[in-house]
Amino acid sequence: MSSLIGKGLSRRGLLQGASALGASALILPAGLRPARATPQRGGTLRLGLGHGSTSDGLDPALWDQVFVQMLGACLHNYLTVVAADGTLEAEVAESWEASADAATWTFKLRDGVRFHDGARVTAADVAASINHHRGEDSESAAKPIIAPIVEITTDGDDVVIFRLEAGNADFPFIMSDYHLPILPAADGRVNPDAGIGCGPYTLQTFDPGVEATFARFDDYWKDGHAHFDAIALYAIIDAAARQNALMSGEVDVIDRVSLNTVHLLERAPGVKLISVPGTQHYVFPMDSRADPFTDNNIRLAMKYAFDREELVRTILNGYGVVGNDHPIGRSNRFHADDLEQRMYDPDRARFHLREAGVDTLRVQLSAAEAAFNGAVDAAVLVSESAARAGITVDVVREPNDGYWSNVWMQKPFVASYWGGRPTEDWMFSTGYASGATWNETFWEHERFNEMLLQARSELDEALRAEMYAEMQAIVRDEGATVIPVFANYVMAASDRVMTPEVIGANTTLDGFRAIERWWFA
Repeated sequence: MSSLIGKGLSRRGLLQGASALGASALILPAGLRPARATPQRGGTLRLGLGHGSTSDGLDPALWDQVFVQMLGACLHNYLTVVAADGTLEAEVAESWEASADAATWTFKLRDGVRFHDGARVTAADVAASINHHRGEDSESAAKPIIAPIVEITTDGDDVVIFRLEAGNADFPFIMSDYHLPILPAADGRVNPDAGIGCGPYTLQTFDPGVEATFARFDDYWKDGHAHFDAIALYAIIDAAARQNALMSGEVDVIDRVSLNTVHLLERAPGVKLISVPGTQHYVFPMDSRADPFTDNNIRLAMKYAFDREELVRTILNGYGVVGNDHPIGRSNRFHADDLEQRMYDPDRARFHLREAGVDTLRVQLSAAEAAFNGAVDAAVLVSESAARAGITVDVVREPNDGYWSNVWMQKPFVASYWGGRPTEDWMFSTGYASGATWNETFWEHERFNEMLLQARSELDEALRAEMYAEMQAIVRDEGATVIPVFANYVMAASDRVMTPEVIGANTTLDGFRAIERWWFA
């Protein structure tokens, strides 16, 4: 076996991605430039998050948005973790090795990692934690990405062996998925609702859709991490309320800054902005099973009816770039740089309507701020740009509460968002593969699914690049998702909050690790 730590497992660096995205891509105000002070212990970090639902729970298999993702970051550790620069680091795993065909992966566990109840983390815990997401009865959102696992075995207390149905050069990245924390096991099973992990903080209170509080785990194994004494997460869905909570000092950090009012935070005393480019993208999925979206010409007409530059300018206030109707970001390793960029073209939209046998089209588009900040305004702009192509878009403003359970994947044309994924295979497997839990358009494409399997096990990097480029083109031209923009992660914090030099590009809030990497001045 040959060790693959640090060999071919990195994406394009954050700074390279920032350069590609333009001058507005990376904004680090004076308080967020390389911190010179030694991190200090103490205080309670209060985060106001633009997500949260009364249906939230502790079972990681069902997590679907930032509130529970941050809850998981407080409670849990994973075999691996994506670092701030997009490379992969060991966490509960100390190291890993692959067989020559990358179909068998052996993980050696780190010594000294303990659960909140004092028990040592063992290979049996790891096996049971991953098995929780497998099997016919599993409803886990991670089920598609771990489906290639054929067998999990252990060798003593500190070695776990994964045998895959075929080679997967990116498999260690999969083990960093936020659905896959390491939980304590008993008799080969985990209790996902116990709220016990091996992460930096222990759960104190949890009121779903409202708040969660945590205390520092004194036996946390990572030196130089988890500087706060306590963490408080608050679900503040309304963007204005979230912003006011920061400006009034009720919280220390907010995510999903409203770009319509970002100028108020720019002028607010004691507040600083954090803007980071990455893989986050705002999308408008069409149910490919529902008329009129069963016709790809209708889907193409809708894609050409989106004025992408206007959305970047108006909804993102310049904090992002246009999207090309596929989910692979410019910082991803195999981004198809040569793929022609689709732009707003009412004439092409009318052409595809005619190809579908109609002169005009009327559809409903459901949106709520729960989808993303500015989603309703974006839907209105889409309605206006589509009208110039002969398409009437009736905007349906949906309630924030229950949006993800009652509207998303329930109605045929909606607003949605993705944080993206570190690898192309992971992104495609999660949201575009046949049968994937989060295939929000219910899209099926035989050639795409064949290539997904082939590219996953292909070890020739040049060939993988060609395959992923073709898959991006297929999704762009035949998929059922309009992806008009890639949005920066725009956050704001009290100037008391200090951060490391690089803020992760793959997910918001420093890859969800703000709770263990940031500190108070």
